[in-house]
Amino acid sequence: MSSPTPPPPCSTKPGIPPTPALREARRLLSDAQFNDVRATVLDNNPGMAPDMAGRLVVEALKFVAAASPFPTVRIAPTREVDEGWHALILHTHLYASLCSGLGRTVHHYPERPDPSRHDPDVLTRTVALIEQAGYTPDRELWTGPNRSLVTVAANCSHTPVPGGCGPINPGGCATHGGGEGE
Repeated sequence: MSSPTPPPPCSTKPGIPPTPALREARRLLSDAQFNDVRATVLDNNPGMAPDMAGRLVVEALKFVAAASPFPTVRIAPTREVDEGWHALILHTHLYASLCSGLGRTVHHYPERPDPSRHDPDVLTRTVALIEQAGYTPDRELWTGPNRSLVTVAANCSHTPVPGGCGPINPGGCATHGGGEGE
C-alpha cells in the first residue's frame, strides 16, 4: 500500500494555481528587466525617486498577476499603479512573456477620466484580489485619487462598472471601441 500523497507545500485557493504562501511580485522579472521598466517610469516622471518608481512597478506586477486568473472580476489600478503598468506594457516582449507565464494577457483599455463612471468599491475589490492572489499590497499606493502619494504622468482611468470599460473585460466604451473578446 502506497502512502498518501502529501499536501502541496503551499496554500491553494479556487481559481489560483498553487503558490508559495508569501509571494514576491518583484521576482516575476529579472533584475535587468525590472531596472529597465523602472527606468521607463523614471523617464516619464522627471524628479521621481528611483525607490518610488520601483514601488510602482512592483504594484503593477501584483495587479497584473492578480488580474490574469480572474478576467471577469471588475478591478482597476490607481493612477500611480497604472503608471507602472504603462511602463510594463511599453516593454512589449517582456509584457507578453510575463502575461504568458501568468496564463493570460491582461489588456489595458484606457479611458479619459470621468467621475460619472467612478466605482467607489473598485479599489477595495482590487486590493482584495491582490491579497487573494497571495501578494501584500503597498497600501500607500492603493488609496485612490484624493490621497495620491505621488504625482504621475498617467492620465487615464479604468472604470469597471457595468457597461463601462475595465482593464480586462471591457464593455462598449467609445474611447477605444472595446467589446467582448478583445
